[in-house]
Formats: sequence, structure tokens, C-alpha cells
Amino acid sequence: MSGLFVTGTDTDIGKTVVSAALLHRFRKTARLCYWKPVQTGFPEDDDTATVERLGLCASRELCQEGVRLPRPLSPHLSAGYSGKEIHLETLLGPFTAGTTAHSWIVEGAGGVMVPLNASQFMVDLIAALRLPALIVARSRLGTINHTLLTVSVLRARLIPVAGVVLTGEPNADNRRSIETYGNIPVVAEMPHLSTLTADTLGDWARAHFDPDGTLDRVLAKLPA
Repeated sequence: MSGLFVTGTDTDIGKTVVSAALLHRFRKTARLCYWKPVQTGFPEDDDTATVERLGLCASRELCQEGVRLPRPLSPHLSAGYSGKEIHLETLLGPFTAGTTAHSWIVEGAGGVMVPLNASQFMVDLIAALRLPALIVARSRLGTINHTLLTVSVLRARLIPVAGVVLTGEPNADNRRSIETYGNIPVVAEMPHLSTLTADTLGDWARAHFDPDGTLDRVLAKLPA
């Protein structure tokens, strides 16, 4: 299997919008399928529905399976309040049973060290999926530390890091520091679009997402 795992340095950082932008940007060169393995705060929070709307997705571009929990908390807490436990092996079912005819855009919940259960974290899911990670981070003060810590955790588990997407007001100094100290490319700087629709996001993604083709080189291994 191939694709990207979209993770972040925090929650509510823009992972879902970035996932939808990836579909706009790369669906002409790869047959993509979006998947949210763990969703908390459901059904009020439904990232799959948001990606469907913002990404103008066909049904074949969405995997609807996964753990869906009602309380908007960390996965292990939301599961515990529901009297459930998240099992990594069960969580991997839709992925391992999936067809190689498409490539995955998998969106995590929160950051890499968010607990899934008493002993496993989001990074364990990323490692099990064997997908390179795309990190979504804020552009503002504090992002250097948060982003480099995330890179360090991923690399300690031998997970390739494909790049970073910075969200918010562009900050050239923070971008340069992340690229220099992390030895990793910033593949996009996504502004807060004043009107966020499928059209405005698609226009932005096609014009500004990964202009240097960094992810094109990563996704070149994906089936068209």
C-alpha cells in the first residue's frame, strides 16, 4: 500500500483542510482514497464529510470505515468514556483489506503522541501503516519547537517525513528554521482562506500546494 499520513503538531491545526487540498492537487496523477481511522466528537465532528465537501470527492475517494466516538477528546479518553477500547489490529482492517488500485490519504487525530489506548499512540498507527508522514503545523511563534519534536518522534520510529505544511500567516523566519534544523522541506504555506469552499480551496491547492514538486516525487510511486 502507498500514500501519505497527514499528522499535525496539535489538534484543530488544519489537517482536514490539508487532506482535502491534497485531493485537489494530486487526483489527476494518482487515484486517491481519504480515510480517517479514528474520529472523536462524532457526529458533530465528521472530518470525512468535510473532506467530501471541500475536496469535491466521489464516493470511491472516501473510506467511511473506522472508529467513531462521541466525545471530542483524545481517542483513548473518548473510547474509555464510551466503555470501549481501541485495538490497533482492528483499526488496520480497512487498510489491510483495501485494494492496491488506489493510494491512501490517511488523516490522524491530534498529534503523533496522542494515545490510542493504554500502551499505543498515534505514531504506532503510522508505523503500522508504513506510510510517509506529512506534518501540518502552525506558522506562528512556537511552531519550531513543536514541529521539530514531531519530526524527531517520527524519525525515531524510522517513519519517513515527506514534508511540512504551515498554516496561518506566512512567517519566513519560522519556515527557514524548520527547513534548516529539521532538514525537511516546507511544501506549502496555507493561509486562512477568508471564504473556505471547495472552489477556493481547489484554486489555492492547484496554484500553491507543493509548487516545487516535492510530493510529486514522493507520490510518483503511487499508481495512477
